[in-house]
Amino acid sequence: MFHNFIHEYLRGLRTNKKKIINDPVFGFITIQSELIFDLIEHPYFQRLRRIKQLGLSCIVFPGANHTRFEHAIGAVFLMRSAIGDLRIKGVKITEAEAEAVTAAILLHDIGHGPFSHALEYSIVEGLVHEKISVLIMEDLNQQFDGRLSLAIQIFKNEYPKKFLHQLVASQLDVDRLDYLRRDSFFTGVTEGVIASDRIIKMLNVRNDELVVEAKGIYSIEKFLIARRLMYWQVYLHKTVLSAEFLLVNILKRAKELALAGVKLFATPSLSVFLENKITLEHFQNGQTYMGRSLLAVFAGLEDDDVIASIKQWQFHEDQILSYLSGCLVNRKLFRINLQNEPFLESQTDSIKKKIVQRFGVDGDDVSYLLVQDSITNNAYLTDDNKINILQKNGEICEINEASDINLSGLSHTVRKYFVCYPKELDIR
Repeated sequence: MFHNFIHEYLRGLRTNKKKIINDPVFGFITIQSELIFDLIEHPYFQRLRRIKQLGLSCIVFPGANHTRFEHAIGAVFLMRSAIGDLRIKGVKITEAEAEAVTAAILLHDIGHGPFSHALEYSIVEGLVHEKISVLIMEDLNQQFDGRLSLAIQIFKNEYPKKFLHQLVASQLDVDRLDYLRRDSFFTGVTEGVIASDRIIKMLNVRNDELVVEAKGIYSIEKFLIARRLMYWQVYLHKTVLSAEFLLVNILKRAKELALAGVKLFATPSLSVFLENKITLEHFQNGQTYMGRSLLAVFAGLEDDDVIASIKQWQFHEDQILSYLSGCLVNRKLFRINLQNEPFLESQTDSIKKKIVQRFGVDGDDVSYLLVQDSITNNAYLTDDNKINILQKNGEICEINEASDINLSGLSHTVRKYFVCYPKELDIR
């Protein structure tokens, strides 16, 4: 049925495809390519309207309700700007390459599951969104008669012009240039504001690699500092961590019960992932469920599938699922303690004993009420696609060498350890 809908959609494509989108961050964005327009209109892409960009961050930042759809459109705008500025500087980019790299950035997040990352850690083993994005792009390539072949090559870094892939995925790609500015806008965290337009105008290509002209170095320094601050203040905010790990544990518990034969309320798409041990191989092998390919089932899985189910699970007879679901729905989040050193075993043992006494659980069930993990933050990886500066004399050097401030701290990986547990325990 889903594929029949797709075929009907493809037959009914509109002819007026020169559209303008009013974006709150970048203003009016013009969609000039028929292929890009058709991809935006496709149900696979329209689904991103119902996937929040920042997962559960809206629990802390009420304005953070923007979606993967808006982010992808913004990235398209920045990509077209980058292409135009690079061409002015004499970088050869054909029309086919321009359309392909734009399609690649448009679809770079199409493999995200509900709440962006929760699905990757809870109900599917080894499922990272980049791999699913490739599978969806390959499926779309068949539907569009091979018109995405070049885009897939660029996305997978298999195309000879490596700088095109760097525009899509690197330490200074248009993906980051959009999400930092967009997430800053919607969360209200002004430390994330970056000069994305200036950075793009400072880009150039040397030896098939992206470089930044020397006069743009201060914008790059600001970009790296903004990225570090956004991770601590937004992406790794301790209350956001508490909410997202609570969501992960809810889905883990639901899957454990479903695999044991316990009947749970869930939408049909979510039921497939709860009631079956699904791995990436099932996607790659073309596994079908309910007469649909697993990829089509995944394309029907959105934030609302999860939230609707959790709202019902808070009344389930399973004590743990009911308690965790009620905590998330009613924003009774776990207390979270962070520190620079690992927690002592004696500390966590004390929390476990209180959990057993308070909730009457034991064994593996304790792990649902006590989360132990760590987070890392490094704004710039010196061994991974370095950001290179094009000096006025034509020499190229890495940003750390070119900068007159010490950026080494941004290259250092900072790790923090945390524990989450119910506030009822009142442990300080």
